[in-house]
Amino acid sequence: MARKTPEQLRSHRWYGVADLRSFGHRSRTKQMGYAEADWRGKPVIGILNTWSDLNPCHQHFRIRAEEVKRGVWQAGGFPLEIPALALPENFMKPTTMLYRNLLAMEVEEIARSQPFDGLVLMGGCDKTTPAMVMGALSMDLPCIFMPAGPMLRGHWNGHTLGSGSDTWKFWDELRAGTITEQDWQGVEDGIARSWGTCMTMGTASTMTAAVEALGLALPGSSSIPAPDSNHARMATACGRRIVEMVWDDQRPSRLLTAASFDNAVRVAMALGGSTNSIVHLIAMARRAGVGLDLDRFDLLSRETPLIANIRPSGQYLMEDFHYAGGLRALMARLGPLLDLECRTVAGVSLGEGIAGARVMNDEVILPLDRALRPEGGVAVLRGNLAPDGAVIKHSAADPRLLRHTGPAVVFDDYNDMAARIDDEALPVTADSVLVLRSAGPIGAPGMPEWGMLPLPKKLLRQGVRDMVRVSDSRMSGTSYGTCVLHVAPESAVGGPLALVRTGDPITLDVAARRISLDVPEAEIAARRAEWTPPPPRFARGFGLLHSQQVRQANEGCDYAVLEGTAPTAEPEIH
Repeated sequence: MARKTPEQLRSHRWYGVADLRSFGHRSRTKQMGYAEADWRGKPVIGILNTWSDLNPCHQHFRIRAEEVKRGVWQAGGFPLEIPALALPENFMKPTTMLYRNLLAMEVEEIARSQPFDGLVLMGGCDKTTPAMVMGALSMDLPCIFMPAGPMLRGHWNGHTLGSGSDTWKFWDELRAGTITEQDWQGVEDGIARSWGTCMTMGTASTMTAAVEALGLALPGSSSIPAPDSNHARMATACGRRIVEMVWDDQRPSRLLTAASFDNAVRVAMALGGSTNSIVHLIAMARRAGVGLDLDRFDLLSRETPLIANIRPSGQYLMEDFHYAGGLRALMARLGPLLDLECRTVAGVSLGEGIAGARVMNDEVILPLDRALRPEGGVAVLRGNLAPDGAVIKHSAADPRLLRHTGPAVVFDDYNDMAARIDDEALPVTADSVLVLRSAGPIGAPGMPEWGMLPLPKKLLRQGVRDMVRVSDSRMSGTSYGTCVLHVAPESAVGGPLALVRTGDPITLDVAARRISLDVPEAEIAARRAEWTPPPPRFARGFGLLHSQQVRQANEGCDYAVLEGTAPTAEPEIH
């Protein structure tokens, strides 16, 4: 493929034409202190930065943006930094998932409306990764994803703490009365010791690893700890590389195939990754014109051993994973199951990108014949309670509950659950199945991470630490427990979850991939005839747009208006 000439650059329409509008573009760029030599004949690189004072995962992005710029300048490009919606996982309510598609739309429209030839996408905190990739795939400019990197491991009283996973663990112990408020304060002070994303295999690390396996991030970039100096050098390498990608016109549509997405799914399964990866990868694949669905996930999960011994499915944390060889080493070990001919942003095949990678610690990245589990960490369930599918992270569940029948204890919504879960009169035992509805893409809204329902305090005091829980919500990738999630269709649109009543028996059989409401079909039909939809939650604004446009969980929760691969016209310059 012939390299582009300066006149073929997209930015030439803004800067290189001898007309009144280009005069305006050039004069206003000079107004910012740049000289014509800074941009003439050079690729203009948009650096989309999701830094914010409310996003601790991205606190280093002010510095990293300058390091990306350094690489762009070194390679002969012209870097311009643009802010984008930060999506801070711990602060946005009801959930960042409500705004994932808003960021995806922002990325696409920023790229379309500005004079960019290529993009560096700076993200990492949970939803920023899929959102930025979704928007970039739809725009289809050369792009490279720069992951935020995990934070350092936490410490308290001789315990090594992992974000999220140990939060839930010690919260249960506090509610059970086995630790003190002073202990709890110590956990709070010690669990998050640096900038960077969760250092467990939560959604952040799962998705940045998946994007690296997909071929949209530099080899080895996803597992570098955020404070590590290697992370700064990686940022500069991203800046250098994107300039070359522009000249060679290496757009996502020329890199990604169905096999690329299979690689990403297999890597997520081998890592014991977040259930959220299913929703996000389906949405990303649809933007790329690839028909990834739940059945494909389940097939690949059955074929892929879980070999990363990382919390919450395993023992270690992301620092340990990085020192053990990181994702390149894991993919080298997983090599026989991957399509190593897939192309990557590094300009080489996936196989070439992982060549020479070695595992340094077999306890962190296990050999294939000594896997934690013979199949991936996530299973897809179907049945009359989830006709369009549901998911469970069975690698982080109590094995004795993976085949279980118990009576439902139903909560109509999150507020109902919060009000009654610790009521001593709640008719619940360790065999009960906790059911939460009105927690899906429309019902919540935004499908928050409510799926790891808290256990009733009276059962915690009895020593119970896991129960079967069923909902149309998601859960944090750092969470654990026997939680059936993403039940589709959701209760707010009349899915079977809306028809469950307290006392109804529910059967979970993960080996058979089944979740069923054990009630006669005639009774279910009668309840369906009596069901009425809830009133609209929004009369205007983004919430109304969301409720009108969002797809169900099994379809990726994208917006109907954003799906598809039909091209959108370049902006007219008048």
